[in-house]
Amino acid sequence: MIGLVLAVGLAAPTVDPDPGGRVYHAYVCAESDDLVQLVRFGPLGLEKLEDIPVGSFPTEIEGPHGISVSPDGLHFYVSLAHGLPYGSVHKYRTGLDEWEADVTVGMFPATLAVSPSADLLYVVNFDLYGPMEPSTISVIETTTMIEVARIDTGVMPHGARLDAAGARLYTVSMMDDELVEVDAHRFEIARRLPLGRGHSVEPTWVTAPTPRGRVYVAGSGSDTLYEIDLGSWGVLRRFEGGRGPYNADVTPDGSRLLVTYKKDAALGIWDLETGRETRRVATTRRVPHGVVVTADGRFAFVTVEGVGGEPGSVEVYDVARGERLAQLDVGKQAGGIALWNPGR
Repeated sequence: MIGLVLAVGLAAPTVDPDPGGRVYHAYVCAESDDLVQLVRFGPLGLEKLEDIPVGSFPTEIEGPHGISVSPDGLHFYVSLAHGLPYGSVHKYRTGLDEWEADVTVGMFPATLAVSPSADLLYVVNFDLYGPMEPSTISVIETTTMIEVARIDTGVMPHGARLDAAGARLYTVSMMDDELVEVDAHRFEIARRLPLGRGHSVEPTWVTAPTPRGRVYVAGSGSDTLYEIDLGSWGVLRRFEGGRGPYNADVTPDGSRLLVTYKKDAALGIWDLETGRETRRVATTRRVPHGVVVTADGRFAFVTVEGVGGEPGSVEVYDVARGERLAQLDVGKQAGGIALWNPGR
């Protein structure tokens, strides 16, 4: 692969990312510790600020899986996946990190997205332990925390992300090999796009739309990334990179795609103009999970689950240079991650 560089080994030393003093905050789910943890990255490096216990049953692992911050920055929402039989979504006040309300949803609620244009939250009910049958997307009114609708979708939906206007929700059906577009105002499926061609794609995540009207799907089963044009509703390009692409995010200008490779324990950075992977960096532990790019496009936060009794990790990368700047141990099975701007 042209331009491929593999950085192997332990975390690089923390460096000063911004002499001007800019700092970045993120909330991170530790799924096997029932914790949400607040971390900060800035001139002092990467540090943990707060441990926030979540869940209702202290003797059980309820599994915080997905997390999202409201557009005004005042609340975060976390899905607890391991309910009996149903999961739930919980609302917390940011900064104070206080629980405010919760709502029961479907089986194994996974990823979620908060609308920038309405008081609505969308959570995909992955239904990990149920029969292989179509599941749903729960729509929650965030002021009252009432479920106002359920949208029938495919088998094992995952990876929900909204467009900038909050008009369209994009998700994937892992066992149907489909990309799904939801009319977020009408609470109905608008379009479906089959991704498989005689092989299993097992899509796990889709990015939010880029300025050019494209989304990118991680096909964990096919080891392929799919570039979808929303206008023509078709696959433009297929990128074959590392094994087990899981999560993906795009820089705000749409120039770079960042992908976590679960099977290769690495982060890949793609130049979307050339369609080439320009950098691949080994993560400090196995099973990388989430990736989010900061609003200025400078940095990427990556969560790594770890295996066995290992702690999870949060890692921060310089997007332009493709270098890891910092690493921090957090709770076990670090997964869902959401950026937070306290100044909003």
